[in-house]
Parts: sequence; structure tokens; C-alpha cells
Amino acid sequence: MGRATALCGRSARIVSFLSAVPCLSGCTLQPAAERRMSDQGKGSTSTPAGAPAPGSDTYKGWLFKWTNYLKGYQRRWFVLSNGLLSYYRTQAEMAHTCRGTINLATAHIDTEDACNIVLSSGGRTYHLKASTEVERQRWVTALELAKAKAIRMMNDQSDDSGDEEPTTQSDRSEGIQGTLKTLISKLDDLSTCNDLIAKHGAALQRSLSELEALRVPIEGGEKIKGVNERATLFRITSNAMINACRDFLDLAEIHSRRWQRALQYEREQRIHLEETIEQLAKQHNSLERAWREAPTLSSNAKSFPLWGSERLQKGEASDEDEDTEYFDAMEDSPAFITVTATENTQHSGASGGPANDWSQDNVSPGCNESGKSLQPLRRRRSRIPDKPNYSLNLWSIMKNCIGKELSKIPMPVNFNEPLSMLQRLTEDLEYHELLDRAARCDNSLEQLCLVAAFSVSSYSTTVHRTAKPFNPLLGETYELDRLEEFGYRSLCEQVSHHPPAAAHHVVSQRGWTLWQEITIASKFRGKYLSIMPLGAIHLEFHSTGNHYVWRKVTSTVHNIIVGKLWIDQSGDIEIVNHRTKETCQLKFSPYSYFSREVPRKVTGVVSDSEGRAHYILSGTWDDKIESSKIVQSTKGGSGSEGKQKTVYQTLSPKLLWKKYPLPENAENMYFFSSLALTLNEPEDGVGLTDSRLRPDQRLMEEGKWDEANSEKQRLEEKQRAVRRRREAEATDGYQPQWFHKRTNGITGETNFVYKGGYWEAKDSQDWSMCSEIF
Repeated sequence: MGRATALCGRSARIVSFLSAVPCLSGCTLQPAAERRMSDQGKGSTSTPAGAPAPGSDTYKGWLFKWTNYLKGYQRRWFVLSNGLLSYYRTQAEMAHTCRGTINLATAHIDTEDACNIVLSSGGRTYHLKASTEVERQRWVTALELAKAKAIRMMNDQSDDSGDEEPTTQSDRSEGIQGTLKTLISKLDDLSTCNDLIAKHGAALQRSLSELEALRVPIEGGEKIKGVNERATLFRITSNAMINACRDFLDLAEIHSRRWQRALQYEREQRIHLEETIEQLAKQHNSLERAWREAPTLSSNAKSFPLWGSERLQKGEASDEDEDTEYFDAMEDSPAFITVTATENTQHSGASGGPANDWSQDNVSPGCNESGKSLQPLRRRRSRIPDKPNYSLNLWSIMKNCIGKELSKIPMPVNFNEPLSMLQRLTEDLEYHELLDRAARCDNSLEQLCLVAAFSVSSYSTTVHRTAKPFNPLLGETYELDRLEEFGYRSLCEQVSHHPPAAAHHVVSQRGWTLWQEITIASKFRGKYLSIMPLGAIHLEFHSTGNHYVWRKVTSTVHNIIVGKLWIDQSGDIEIVNHRTKETCQLKFSPYSYFSREVPRKVTGVVSDSEGRAHYILSGTWDDKIESSKIVQSTKGGSGSEGKQKTVYQTLSPKLLWKKYPLPENAENMYFFSSLALTLNEPEDGVGLTDSRLRPDQRLMEEGKWDEANSEKQRLEEKQRAVRRRREAEATDGYQPQWFHKRTNGITGETNFVYKGGYWEAKDSQDWSMCSEIF
């Protein structure tokens, strides 16, 4: 009797200890067996609100955390899970923003007084306070248990990470299969034991009940009662074991099926990859054989496509594009999802026509319209002097400039790169071959895709270019004559100083004309710098008269004061063909630390005049843009914001544009591209106001930054003196030399357009009309 009483007392203490362990919402945990028995007794399988599932190690609740001496302790939502303690300002933040995390495996837990907890790990310390001493004890108990489990798991992982022989993929697959078979076998054994314990336990209980009903002496009755109490404890323990075995069975079966599916998927992926590699090897061999057997390349033969060319034909397309792709919805437009069509769908969706409806390009960059190869008249330079390593106290200059216009801040050349804003504007032509291809397109929607790719490509040169270009002087010009090499001529002029505005005009013999007037609005916000280009870009194709108009997005330079500078592009671009009313909506997604999207992502939809989508554009503004032709669209369910999603079924994507690799040693040459390295190269015969002749910019390029700063101050003072003289003479204001104001018939805006005369003046070398600005 005494032993039975002691055993019952010990069991009661165990149950009391387990009931003190905190649960998910501050409730107390019960042993699994007792919890099930109580639920069965109540005839319900539900658990209290917020209570964890059986075996859960998660604990959540409110605690007060010390922030600083101004705010003191602030109420925060803490979550303990998998050996990590994380906190949030509110419960809603758990979905997107974690304020801090501490690893309990290496943490030291201390208690200062009745309600305080101090956690320290790796130089990080959390001073926490519970509302009551009981709540503090619950948290301490949960933290200690979580710490012990985290240490145990860490030790197990370190024990398992010893030196092992490398295994092949087949060995790993066979090992997983063997483990699964062994696990299934053990599960069968556990299931059998489960049934036997339940059967024998029920029989024992019936026998004891029958004994207790018999009339026996008092001493014998006491012994039977003691045996019955032991049987009761055995029943509780065996029920707990049965329930634990059942949980293990369910969990193991679930994971077994998941592992089998994962193993089957990996097997299929490996087979698919082997088939793809074999197919690529066959294509490579056939191309090599065709190249060796070809006698010579005729002048009218098709050249292999360079960057921005089409992909392989549909019959040779890679299967890697068969996965489903998801695109974010753009603002002011319905959300959509794109699904790459299978091969059968591609045949049916194309209505019997060829899957690749893009016109093939018979002319590659560097060739004229007849296909004859053009040799450059001169060898362009491929490097400039390395950037000197000058130190500068940034804050001493920037602290008085917060909120001011960037153009009004006197900056030393240390923040600049040896190019002017006019030359940076000319860099938009880096991928001019996209417009050459677009000029040969018969389909206006295909042409619009290439124009959209061109509009994105102009940002690829900015990904590493965080330095500031030189502000052009009023009347400064810049020409880029690539007529004999690539068939185009470009001219820029600074037409206004406050606000700074530049006019740009490009005409190409390959069938297009581009013009724009860009005004830069910029604000320094302390931590970042926003640059907002204002003004429209116009593009017209000579053969069709298609006239496209679009505007640039906002550029943001981050970490101005502290940290490494980085640049981001964000906003929307709408490209409109004013002749056909077809449109392209492009979205530049801003970078977010908490987003799972690809950084620098760009998505777009090309639609006809009636709003029907025909192409999906996707990629990044620093790497590439692809287009996918839509073969079918259906209305789907509502998204997370309540908007109805449209599901687009598309053909395999085709590459429109790919960024050129940077030259060797680019990191020491301001991350200039191959074109940017040639922009400031000295040339004979340019106008007297050309940026190449600007002395401070030339001195900076040569590494003479002290002399460049002195020369920059001289030029700026000279420009201010000219402006004061012009104001004193009460003239009608500054009139640009090569551009004049006109009202655009399409947009209704008044802007500067090229009035002609520059290239004629260059041919005659008559620059008498140019002002002396340098």
C-alpha cells in the first residue's frame, strides 16, 4: 500500500511538472496520453484556441523588451520555435518582418528579479520583462527546454558530419529506398505491438475488475486494490505509448510518401537532364560537322545571331521552359499568371502555323542592309587610365545639401565619372541593333516588343555606375558619329541650365529616328538620392510611320552616407504606338529585402488597340529581356488583393536582348562598358562646344583630380559671369544653337527638337556660330 501510494505520488509530480510547461498561447501542456483521454472523456477532439499540436515546440506570447532610454520597455510579440527566439512589433508582422532573432543553442539565460529575463548570445543581449512572475517562469522553462533541445540537435548534427566516403547519386537513391523499406518494416512491427498491448491491457483490466468483485478477506482486498492501482498506472502508460506509436505511425507514413514523391521527382529530373545534355551534344556535333563541311561563307549567308537574337526554333527548343512562371501584376492592371504551353498546345495554339512567328534577321550587327560586312574606319580605344584611390569626407560636403537640387550642389570631381550627362544620354544607344531589327519587322506587335527591350536596355549600364556624371555647361554639345560603322548619327545639346535640360536627336540610315528632351529633377534625402527624368522619348520608323512614345523611370542611389552605394530603378513605363494605338505596359519592381522576387525584375504586357494581350515580357533590367507569345487567356480566381487573375498560356520564351559583358578591368575604369570607354576619346573635327574638349573632364580622366577641381571651379564661375551679363543686357534669354522649341502634335507638349545644320557645319568645319564656353 505504501509503495503504491508513493508511486501514485511520483506520477502526480510528473503530471504536475509536465502541466507547468508553457504552450503556444500561455496555456499549459498536458501529456499526450492524458490529453487524449480527457478529450475522449469529453467526447470531443478539439483543442483549446492557440494550443500547439502534439509534439509542437513553438511558444508565442507578449513580453516587454528594453529598447532605449527614451522609450524604455516596449511590448513585443515573441515566438520561440526550433531553438530560435524571434520578436515582432505585432502579430501581423510575423508574415513579413522579423525584428530580431537569437539562437538559444549558444545563448546564456539569466534572471535578474521576479519578472526579468536576460538573454545574451554572440554580443547580442535582450533584456525582457514578463507581466507576472508566473509568466516569467513559464518563459524560462520553455527557453531552457528549447536550449537543451537545440544543443542536442547541434551535437547530433556534428556527430553525423564526420568524414565519410563520397557517394554517387545511385548510391544515395538506393540508400533512401533501403531506409524507406526498413522504416515500413519497423512500422509494421510497431503496429502489431500496438494491437497486442491494447488487447492484453483490456484483458488485464477485466480480470482485475472481476477479482475486485469477489468477496475476499480485508487484507486480500487491500492487496487487490494495490494491484488495481498499479494496473491503472499501467493502463495510463500503455495508452500513452499507444497514442505515441499512433502519432509516429501517422507522421512516418506522411513523410514516407513525401520522400517517395521527392525521390521520384529527382529521378525524373535526372533523366530529363541526361536527355537534354544528350540532345545538346547531338546539336553541337551536327553544328561542328556542318561548319567543317561548309566550303566558305557567302556574302548573303545568314550569320549566327549575336546578343539579342532569337532562340532555337520550336523543334529544337529546350524543355527547361515547360515550367510554370508567375509574374507580378502591374499597378492599374489586372493580375495575371503565365503558363508555358506544352508542345501539343503550341501546335494547336499556333493554328497550324509555325510556332516561331518572329521574322528572321538576315543582317547582324556590323553589317549593312545588303549583308556586306563593314569594317570600322578607326580602332576605338578599349581602356582608360585607372581610377585613382582618393579619400574624401563625404559628410562634410553633403550635410548642408539635404533637400537641395542635385544640380545646385557644388560637387568636387571625386564624386564624378569622366563623362558628362550628354554622354550618359548617348549611352542609350548601346543596343541600337534592337532598333535596327525592329525597323525590319513587318508585325507591329513584334516591333513593339523590340522597342520595349530597347527601353529596358538603356538601364543596364547603370547597375554599377553610382558615380555622378558632369553637369553640362549651357550650350555644351556632344556628337556620336557612327554613320559608317552602324549607320546612325547622334547629337546632344544642353538647352537649359536651370532646370537642367538636354535635347537629343538620332537619325539612322537603317530606318529609324529617335529624339528626346530630358529634364533631370533630383532630390537628396540624406540616406538616398532620387533622380526623376522628365520628358518624353520619341521613336519613329521610316517605312511604316509607327511612332512610339515613352518616358523613363525613377533612379535611386542608396547608402549615400553609410554603406556601399547601390542603384535601383523603379516605376512604370507605358510605350504607345500612336499610329496603331498598341501599347506595352512595363513594370520595374523596386528592390525589397523581404521580397522573394528576382532583384531588378521587369515584367510587361504587349496589347493591341482593343486591349487584348499578345505578348508577355519578362527579365531584369541589368541582364536580359525575353518575350512569350500568348496563345490562350482565361479568367482565373481572385488573388490576395481581391483582383481577378488572368491566366495566360504562352509559347516558350524567346530572347530579345542580352547585356554585353563588361570589359576586362572594368571595376578600375568606373565600370564603363565598351561603348562608354570610347565616348570621351578625342576626335578631330568635332564642334568647339563638344564634351570631349571640356578640360576638367579630360583632367579627371587622366587622373589629375586636383587640377580637375580647379578647372571645374573656373568653368562654373565663367558660366555664372555669362549669365549675369545676359541678365544685365535684358536679352530674351538663351537660345540653343542646334535645337528650337516646337509643339508636338501627338503629345501636345512643347519641347526642343533638332533644327538641322550641325552635320553640315562639321562637313565644312565652320564653327563660327559656336560660343566659347570652355
